[in-house]
Amino acid sequence: MQQKYYLVLALLIFAAFPVDAQCAMCRAVLESEEDGSLAAGVNDGIVYLMLFPYLFIGGVAFFIYRMYRKGKVKEN
Repeated sequence: MQQKYYLVLALLIFAAFPVDAQCAMCRAVLESEEDGSLAAGVNDGIVYLMLFPYLFIGGVAFFIYRMYRKGKVKEN
């Protein structure tokens, strides 16, 4: 079971997917710029800000799992 967990964790860490996280209005305004450097910066900032809610939810899920597992061990 632990090997599957580590395999999935490794795949999630090393899998890199290109993403475009811009709304339609931001994209329309930023595409009018000629060199596109501002658009790339805004896109990176949006992806950066999206990271923290996922880390928080992952941490909460981990602690719930750990509490659930600890309770099962005490029952035996």
